[in-house]
Amino acid sequence: MSKTQHPLNQKAGWSLDKRDPKFIKSLMPLLGFLYRYYFRVQTSGWENIPLQEKVLFVGSHNGGLAAPDMVMMMYDWFRRFGVERPIYGLMHPKAWQVSPPLAQLVAKTGAIVAHPKMAYAALRSGASLLVYPGGAEDVFRPHYLRHKIYFAGRQGFIKLALRENVPIMPVISVGAHDTLIILADCYKIVQQLHEWGMPWLLGIDPEVFPIYLGLPWGLALGPLPNIPLPVPIYTRVCPPIRFERYGREAASDRQYVNACYELVRSQMQQELDNLVKLSAQSQTSSTKAIWN
Repeated sequence: MSKTQHPLNQKAGWSLDKRDPKFIKSLMPLLGFLYRYYFRVQTSGWENIPLQEKVLFVGSHNGGLAAPDMVMMMYDWFRRFGVERPIYGLMHPKAWQVSPPLAQLVAKTGAIVAHPKMAYAALRSGASLLVYPGGAEDVFRPHYLRHKIYFAGRQGFIKLALRENVPIMPVISVGAHDTLIILADCYKIVQQLHEWGMPWLLGIDPEVFPIYLGLPWGLALGPLPNIPLPVPIYTRVCPPIRFERYGREAASDRQYVNACYELVRSQMQQELDNLVKLSAQSQTSSTKAIWN
């Protein structure tokens, strides 16, 4: 069987060819409305992106399955660089199992399965890549952790950057985690119930089981889809992070990978702390302007 006939290549998310610039362009008016009027996005740092170089964008996920900061980041990319400049985003393998029709649509926007094979394929094609290492644990982290960079200890993105010799571009946001209020994660309790015989919904282990307040459910149990609240979102593309060593040997050095991971996490946390302060100042100024 030839490579193009491999069964994996026939499934959504397992091919780079599904990305459809015309489909993305058709979404731009809707995304633009959400950007300007619903989330009232304020953004900065896009001048940090190299014009002629592929990069690995690394973000901290926010806001449940809707992940509005990620969607607004992608809109910013498209409106600044056009829909033709290739960029792909890794999406958790289990997300592709929930709804095949939806999977086909997100594949048209450039989403691919979060698998090393696809990550390397995207970068080696000359495209940039967007990854949120914390996954479900990050996007559904409790509200009191909304201003914390959380990668769940996953370091695969570091090894990817080292092997492919690409800079890491941190992307951060404030506000998206207020579009729903995550009270707690009771996954351990539900996992115990599963071990006692309770089946997983759709046969998929969700890895998280949050309790949250948000639209349209009010109080929701489990990783259900949500409608984000119209909270202002602040985003920033941070300066690129380049490491001292690259290559296979560097990616196989556990201590070096740990050091690179901590460097990225700590720098992103510092940038996020600064953005939190700026967003608070902006909201205070807006409130004063309204009352005056």
